Amino acid sequence: MSPRSSKPRAKKGVSPQKSSELFPSRRPSAPAQYLVAHIDGGARGNPGPAGYGVVLEDQQGRRVAGLSEYLGHRTNNYAEYSGLLAALEYALAHDPKALKVISDSELMVRQIKGVYKVRNAALLELYRKAQQMIRQLEWFEIGHVLRESNREADRLANDAMDRGQARARS
Repeated sequence: MSPRSSKPRAKKGVSPQKSSELFPSRRPSAPAQYLVAHIDGGARGNPGPAGYGVVLEDQQGRRVAGLSEYLGHRTNNYAEYSGLLAALEYALAHDPKALKVISDSELMVRQIKGVYKVRNAALLELYRKAQQMIRQLEWFEIGHVLRESNREADRLANDAMDRGQARARS
């Protein structure tokens, strides 16, 4: 039997970047006006029928928009990233170009913040697209909440999955 090496193994995937490297020109504090996006994605079966939900509010908590989409047969992490991309697209198409994202996906939040590496090829493509879009914003922040604090986005994600599954049965 050979002894185990104490040297750490290199991990595959994209190396995380520090938030300051991802968003070098971002102001540390929130601007006077910004959008808040509560996002959620899910899959029944993982992978399975998947969808996302996004609730967009202004900084005072007034609802601005609700977005949801059925994604077909995908993983829950793919759905979470799809919700993030939908929120980013909305923010880039509307003023202000400032966005605070709230998600119950700890994995996605930590990947976007650069704490975790992105190892999955399908997520890597979405991650890179999200980074590109984030760089176009004037201000960006992302944070994690428990699922109970994200109920409306969860409801929209489930509605999208229900619509998709109903179409599949028709």
